[in-house]
Amino acid sequence: MMIYDVIVVGAGHAGCEAAAAAARLGSKTLLITMDMNRIAQMSCNPAVGGIAKGQIVREIDALGGRMAMITDATALQFRMLNRSKGPAMWSPRTQNDRMKFIEHWRSELEQETNLDIIQDEVKQLIIEDKEVKGVKTLLGLEFKAITVILTVGTFLGGKMHFGERQIEGGRIAEPASHGITEQLKELGFRTDRMKTGTPARIDIRTVDLSLCEKQMGEEDFHRFSFMDAPMRTLQQKPCFITYTNEECHNVLRDSLDRSPLYNGQIQSIGPRYCPSIETKIVTFKDKNMHQLFLEPEGETTTEYYINGFSSSLPPEVQLEAMKKIPALKNVRFFRPGYAIEYDFFDPTQLQPTLETMPIKNLFFAGQINGTTGYEEAAGQGLIAGINAHLNVHSQGKEFILKRDEAYIGVLIDDLVTKGVDEPYRMFTSRAEYRILLRQDNADARLTPKAIELGLATQERAKAYRNKYKQRDELIKFIETFSVQPKYINDYLEKIGENPLKQRTKLKDVLLRPFVSINGLSEYIEPLATRIEQLSQKEIISESAEIQIKYGGYIAREQQQADKLRRLENVYIPDHLDYAELIQLSTEARQKLQRIKPKTIGQAARIPGISPHDISILLVLCGR
Repeated sequence: MMIYDVIVVGAGHAGCEAAAAAARLGSKTLLITMDMNRIAQMSCNPAVGGIAKGQIVREIDALGGRMAMITDATALQFRMLNRSKGPAMWSPRTQNDRMKFIEHWRSELEQETNLDIIQDEVKQLIIEDKEVKGVKTLLGLEFKAITVILTVGTFLGGKMHFGERQIEGGRIAEPASHGITEQLKELGFRTDRMKTGTPARIDIRTVDLSLCEKQMGEEDFHRFSFMDAPMRTLQQKPCFITYTNEECHNVLRDSLDRSPLYNGQIQSIGPRYCPSIETKIVTFKDKNMHQLFLEPEGETTTEYYINGFSSSLPPEVQLEAMKKIPALKNVRFFRPGYAIEYDFFDPTQLQPTLETMPIKNLFFAGQINGTTGYEEAAGQGLIAGINAHLNVHSQGKEFILKRDEAYIGVLIDDLVTKGVDEPYRMFTSRAEYRILLRQDNADARLTPKAIELGLATQERAKAYRNKYKQRDELIKFIETFSVQPKYINDYLEKIGENPLKQRTKLKDVLLRPFVSINGLSEYIEPLATRIEQLSQKEIISESAEIQIKYGGYIAREQQQADKLRRLENVYIPDHLDYAELIQLSTEARQKLQRIKPKTIGQAARIPGISPHDISILLVLCGR
């Protein structure tokens, strides 16, 4: 039987990106999934992106990943969140056609010449001398490989809760997986259980939409992918907003003793930032209503996702509570919400490459590491796929993103350095360098790395170089061109800015708070001509405006990042035995021995490591 370079177990968002990246880089890759018709299934809401998550998707795209292009191709609605704030906070988000998303991903994977796909279930890893050698499947097949990436989502030991009723499964109507957790525990891996949940799916025809607020998407030039492609080809569909009320809450309160979250049935760790509806009414007792978003599942289906009403209560209780909401008084659902418990592994057992420390050439990516969300999973999958390929073809080389380079870098560093005590979700507040890690400049930060790796196509590399050549030329023009007061004072007075009294550089005018590059172009013909000649005029002119307006803040934050990066470049010897370093505190010795940080910078971020401990490590490293 063929020996593969990389085997990816699981075809969720992490597995798809891992397999696609490894195959495109040249590794002979095998993707094993329990159901080929559910590749890249959106297990929860049919949406991509959001606060900080949207930045991750753009980073995946900038690195040559596929999620953004598939998201754009299957979008039912696009919105740029946080527009009222600075560009560091802007976050793209889409509603997507769930089935078309799967179809596009499957087509994308089937076109990879270095990728094989098989429908089967992995029951056991083949491990020899603390090194992975392949996998054994439910059908009795053995596949040998140099590296293996586990991207098993919520399937390891998965158990679903519908009130008192418990059903084994990784998702509704899909079986749980057993064998891998037990094997890895025997090998010394630390594992625990997590819990997540999902709301009911309802029939929009049974909702009184006249009692809901309609929310349409945006029709401007923004999208996820940096690659030029047809804009929003699917019929754009609205979301609808309604609210719970006290009658609804009373039904829920009266049934809390039947909730697995409150009767002791569920003991595992749940997500703080995406609570169930029963958790909301307990935690926020004084709040008499909670917002609900009704989100479309597809272009042609009547199925909608009721965002904000995640629940593990019995189905009849969920339906009774919903019907107390005026807009939902006649609602029917296609299926109820449920909670799910599953196995995850302490991510401090991973290296920053996502290779496990106990077993060589074994990688973990996605919810197996204690994260939640498609975007976080996909980002990990991409990094795992790259590093698995490098393990095979470039021994000693590794691909690690720093905290000032990408939200993906922040995510992985948080996981391997701090671990998790609840399902990890990315927020902009987790990043120290939000001004550097904007959604608009992900390609500037990461596409050169993709080109160096060989993950960027020639088309992407050409588009990237062309964009920033034009952007820099536009900036130079704005910095050097002077404008006379008579041409723009009408515009300045119109937007509430003080008029000019003398000839002024265009850059100084643009730095004013309410002045925009588009506004100026309506009054300054040479600027309008320059913008009209750009290949992607809206995108490039927006990029130039952000760079000019926030240039001082960007430079200052870059200086701060450069200062701290010095510690990231001080590497700690692999052979260091922390248990023997009596100069360190007991807590430091224990945590350093367990996490084994690669650099002084990573060591400094471990909770409980003091400045004194870092000073001792610096001396030991010869600094």
